[in-house]
Amino acid sequence: MSRTFVPGWLSRFLPAPVAVKWQERARSCVGALLGIAFTGGLMYLLLGPSATVPLLVAPMGASAVLLFAVPASPLAQPWSIIGGNLVSATIGVTCALLIGDPTLAAALAVALSICGMFALRCVHPPSGAVALTAVLGGPVIHALGYRFVLEPIAIQSAALLLAALVYHAATGHRYPHAGRQDRVTASQAADEASRVGFTRADVKAVLGRRDELLDIDPDDLYSLLRETQLQAFSRSFAELRCEDIMSRHVVSVSATTRAGAAWDLFRRNKVKALPVVDASQRLIGIVTRADFVDNKGFGAFAPIAGYFDGWLRGDRLRSADVGSVMTTEVCSVNASEPITELVPMFANFGHHHVPVLDHAGRVVGMITQVDLIAGLYRQTVAPPRRTA
Repeated sequence: MSRTFVPGWLSRFLPAPVAVKWQERARSCVGALLGIAFTGGLMYLLLGPSATVPLLVAPMGASAVLLFAVPASPLAQPWSIIGGNLVSATIGVTCALLIGDPTLAAALAVALSICGMFALRCVHPPSGAVALTAVLGGPVIHALGYRFVLEPIAIQSAALLLAALVYHAATGHRYPHAGRQDRVTASQAADEASRVGFTRADVKAVLGRRDELLDIDPDDLYSLLRETQLQAFSRSFAELRCEDIMSRHVVSVSATTRAGAAWDLFRRNKVKALPVVDASQRLIGIVTRADFVDNKGFGAFAPIAGYFDGWLRGDRLRSADVGSVMTTEVCSVNASEPITELVPMFANFGHHHVPVLDHAGRVVGMITQVDLIAGLYRQTVAPPRRTA
């Protein structure tokens, strides 16, 4: 046996590095704390201190890990926790009632639960513990019979899910993390293949040939592969800076600019977004044509609407301003940063206009998707540099 075999074999047990940011780790911990506390507190309010039903069962702790720490996992979605726990609880109680040997009952309960979860597409790992709890939970659990499915399992699963939905919404995190269900036409698939080199159907076909379940949504995997390809492509343009491709003629407004004046700037300059700056030209927000169209009192009739609104209020100069509709959370880049910083903004977050700032935070340019493509094209066709 080679001397390097044992160290190499043991190295496989080392944990993989965790790429999750510390802010996200803290958010997950606080979410699990609130979720379990809410679930236990709700059970206490519903059943009272003298209830014979457990206020919390152990599998809910494992479910909390999935719902709050890895909410993008297909195993952590709403149907997974509700369907998986209810199916496993029902099977577990049935096995406990029909099979006298607890070891055999426990083994069959877990195996049949996995089978049921696969059939109903609600695989949820903590549900295996739910099945075991129904069999090995002791006299208190056994006395509940099929009531165990409703309380505590159904109530606690629903309470924990409700806490996750509210918490993720309050902290700006997407949940449920369901995959895209829209149908892709043949022309859209051909467009994906020409731009990226592969389609969502290709990703799903490869996953379908594997003999194991991967804990990732196919559309998330497609987005990850697409961004990786864009990142690898843009790496060859690392010397190209944002200031090299930005549009230097920037039309900006202040938060107090009237709606009518801002709308005129949109029309006269044929732009779709205006950065909002303060007196020192520092970025404080951004406003787009869509913001105007979606907001009453803005748009083509804003000057007239604002005038009559001011007239009715006794102030003819009073009208809606940009500050009431602008977006204050703006993705921006520094002028000296490489264009690789633009890839996730355009690829994943749906941004179409990215303000460019100098070292003091002042707006010095604007980059659109057209600017990025034009810059990459110029870099591609530029003649190679001569070396001495």
